Amino acid sequence: MSRAAIIALTLVAACSGGDKPQSDAAASAPTPAAAPGGPITPAPGNKVIVVQMETQEDGSNTFQPATIEAKRGDVIRYTLVTGVHNADFLPDSNPGKAGLPPISPLLQLPGQTWDVKVDLPPGTYYFHCDPHFLLGMQGRLTVLP
Repeated sequence: MSRAAIIALTLVAACSGGDKPQSDAAASAPTPAAAPGGPITPAPGNKVIVVQMETQEDGSNTFQPATIEAKRGDVIRYTLVTGVHNADFLPDSNPGKAGLPPISPLLQLPGQTWDVKVDLPPGTYYFHCDPHFLLGMQGRLTVLP
């Protein structure tokens, strides 16, 4: 199955829940982490860079900040504020670049996070939210030398 088909099926599944009330079990479910066992720790001397993913009151969808500068060993922590979002370093947006971070799951509950350890060579990398890419939810990571 193609990557586009998998993304489409994921979006249909995520959006087909309607207005069902959340059960207490779903509301108290643990926050997913980027790696088994919990959040990723940055390399010694490096930092965690928080990027908030949000659907604004006017309906726009944003990464805040949308432009990030990081060093190898830093961790980018995508954090859901509102809406349903993910982060995807799609190969088509990063031609010729190898070792891109994996696509994140669709985050659906406020406070959920997805961590990406920066281990890319210096350069510029582009990411977006799959459901909101055509609405302009895009970002840029510059890995510093």
